[in-house]
Amino acid sequence: MKVGEYCSRAVITIDSDADLTAAAHMMRDHHVGFLIVVVPGQTVREPVGVLTDRDIVLQVLAKNVDPAALTVGDIMTREPMIAREEDDLGELLQGLRLAGIRRVPVVDSQGALVGIISVDDAIEVIAGLLADVSGSIRHQQQREWRTRKI
Repeated sequence: MKVGEYCSRAVITIDSDADLTAAAHMMRDHHVGFLIVVVPGQTVREPVGVLTDRDIVLQVLAKNVDPAALTVGDIMTREPMIAREEDDLGELLQGLRLAGIRRVPVVDSQGALVGIISVDDAIEVIAGLLADVSGSIRHQQQREWRTRKI
């Protein structure tokens, strides 16, 4: 299973020079807690960082720092873990677990942003596979019961 088959293509990005208030508004407006940071003006959107709602809380609000004095680039996680479309989903999940993170940007073979993959996406895939297996078992049991009645 390749990451590109299961990642979400709807990606919310923000420029590294945007202010934190704009980032918070964007998170609220799009109902997300994770933004992929890109460099403004680039024709190819390459992720240069990620910003989470937790970053804003722990690095700004909890330290009583004025959010107006900072940009997204000041507090973003630089050089985030990135998945490639052709990466194996199982291997990526293992990497996410070891790193203690839940979401990563997905890029194509040229490094351009194409999506985002989260643990939630993987759970959905795994749940679907388990439902298929469960259905196969149930179907086999029903066939056996019908055979016994004959």
